[in-house]
Amino acid sequence: MVTSGRMSPWCLLTLLTLVPLTLSSNAGVKVKLTQKGLEYARQIGMTTLQQKLKTIKVPDLSGTEKVAPIGKVKYTLSGMQITSLGLPKSQMGMVPGTGVSLAIGNAFLSLHGNWKVRYLHFIKDSGSFDLAVKDLTINTNIALKSDETGRPAVNTVSCTSNVGSASIKFHGGASWLYNLFSAYIDKALRSALQKQICPLVSDAISELNPHLKTLNVLAPVDKYAEIEYSMVASPVVSKAFVDFGLKGEFYNIGRHKEPPFSPPVFGLPPQVNNMLYIGVSSFTANSASFVYNNAGAFNLFITDDMIPPSSPIRLNTRTFGAFIPQLAKEYPGLMMKLLVKTTRQPIISFQVNNVTLQASGTVTAYAIQPNTTLAPLFILNMETSVSAHIYVTGVKLAGSVILNRMSMSLGASYVGPFQVKSLDNIFLMVLKVAVLPKINAHLQKGYPLPAIGKMSLVNTQLQVLKDYMLIGTDVSFRG
Repeated sequence: MVTSGRMSPWCLLTLLTLVPLTLSSNAGVKVKLTQKGLEYARQIGMTTLQQKLKTIKVPDLSGTEKVAPIGKVKYTLSGMQITSLGLPKSQMGMVPGTGVSLAIGNAFLSLHGNWKVRYLHFIKDSGSFDLAVKDLTINTNIALKSDETGRPAVNTVSCTSNVGSASIKFHGGASWLYNLFSAYIDKALRSALQKQICPLVSDAISELNPHLKTLNVLAPVDKYAEIEYSMVASPVVSKAFVDFGLKGEFYNIGRHKEPPFSPPVFGLPPQVNNMLYIGVSSFTANSASFVYNNAGAFNLFITDDMIPPSSPIRLNTRTFGAFIPQLAKEYPGLMMKLLVKTTRQPIISFQVNNVTLQASGTVTAYAIQPNTTLAPLFILNMETSVSAHIYVTGVKLAGSVILNRMSMSLGASYVGPFQVKSLDNIFLMVLKVAVLPKINAHLQKGYPLPAIGKMSLVNTQLQVLKDYMLIGTDVSFRG
C-alpha cells in the first residue's frame, strides 16, 4: 500500500490550491495541506523569488538638492544594477479565511551604479558607487481561490516592504563631496528600490497561475472514462491547514451523466506528518463503477484460448456434457463460448482496512456451431464478492482483486434441467484464470490522482477507512 515520488518551485503553494476540501457534500475528493507543506513551498519559493528580485531595474535618477556650503547640486545616477541579493530569513503561515502569508526578514542586496554631479554652475564630477542594503523586510498576504474553470488561483492581497539601513561607497571624483552628498543619494536609491520590490513580489505570485492551470481538471483514464477534478469551492483556510475539495467524479468520455448517488460526508483526520493528505471517497470509486457499467466494459466473452493449455477443463460440450447429459447429445464435439455480463452496477464499499466489490451478473453459455453461429445453452445468475488491494503508483491509484465468494443459480436452460452446483468448480476456475486477470490488468494501469505539472508523490502511505481512502504523502516537483 505504499508508493514513492517527489514537487516544483512555488508548486507547493501551487499545491496549496491543488485539491480543495470544502464542507460541501459535492466533494468526492478532499485534500489537506499542512504547515509542513507550506514549509516546503517556502524553501523552494525563496529560490524563485530571489531570482525574480535580482531583476530589479532601477531607472536612472536625477534631481537637484541644496547642499551646504556649495548651494544647488544637480545629480544623475545611472547604469544601476543589482550585484547580489539574499533572502536568508523567511516564513509562511496560514491566514484564516484568506490564504497564506509570506514574511521575509534580514534580507540584503548590493547595487552598483554611476554618479555624476554639477555644482556652482560649471564644476562637474563623476564616478561610480556601491550601495549595500541590510535589514530589508517584505510582508505579503496571498489569497487562494477557485477560478472560473474550477482550477486554483492565487493573487496578492497586500504587500509592504522596508529597505532598512544602507551604506554607500563611492569611487572616483572628489572625496570631499562624498560626505556632503551621500545622504541624498541614499534617500533617492532607497525610495527607488522600495517602489520596485512589491510589484516584483506580486508578479512572482501571479506567475504561479499558469502552473496552477495545469491541474488535470478533466483527466483521461482510458477509452471509456475520464475523471473530473474541478474544485467545488474555494479553499478553506484555518490556522493549521488549507483544506480543498474536488468533484472527484468519473464520467463516460464526452457524456457527463450524474449517477443516482452522492458523495458521503467524511472529514480528514488532523494528521500533520506529511505535506498533503488526500481523501478519495467511495463515491469516486462507485462513480467509476457506474461509468464502466454504462459503457458495457464489464461484459466479457470468454473462449477456450483464455484457459491455460495445462488445464484439464476445456470450454467445450464434452466437458460440460459430463454434468449436463442433454447438452452433449444435442451439441456433440463443439467448442463453447461464455458471455459474462453485469445486471446492475457493481457496488464498492470502504471499511477499515477493507475494500469490497459486490457484483451481480449473468453467465450465458453458447455452443459454437460449425457455421460459427452461437446456439444458447443456458443462463446462470451469478453473485460475486471480491476484495481489492489498493496502492499508489506514481501519481495514480492502482489495485488488484481476489475472489471472496461466488454463488450461482439457474436463470434459464435450453438443454433441460441440471444441477447448477455441479458446475461450481468449472466457473470458479474460469473466474480465476480468465476474468480476474483481465480485471487486474486494467486496475494495474491505474487511475490518475489530481496533479499539477510534473508533480510526484514521496513517502506515500495509504489507509482504507470508513467510506474513504486516506493518502498521506510528501510531494516533489521536477523542472
